[in-house]
Amino acid sequence: MPTPENVKTYIEQGLECTHIEVQGDGRHFEAVIVSPAFEGKGMVQQHQLVYKALGDRMHEEVHALSMKTFSPEEWAKQI
Repeated sequence: MPTPENVKTYIEQGLECTHIEVQGDGRHFEAVIVSPAFEGKGMVQQHQLVYKALGDRMHEEVHALSMKTFSPEEWAKQI
């Protein structure tokens, strides 16, 4: 079973992230992901980029992933 740190690493390997937080219990995870790749993209497109970064792991190791995605500009407004 993957740990939150594993999921974080999987995402970072396939997507440039300026900030990422992952929590979870080994099957269900929640993530906050900030990436310049999200600039100008809608939420669905942003989530697709994360799923692409996870690749087959999304089907094989990660049962569920709830995520909040932000561009760096959007993130700066959150904090």
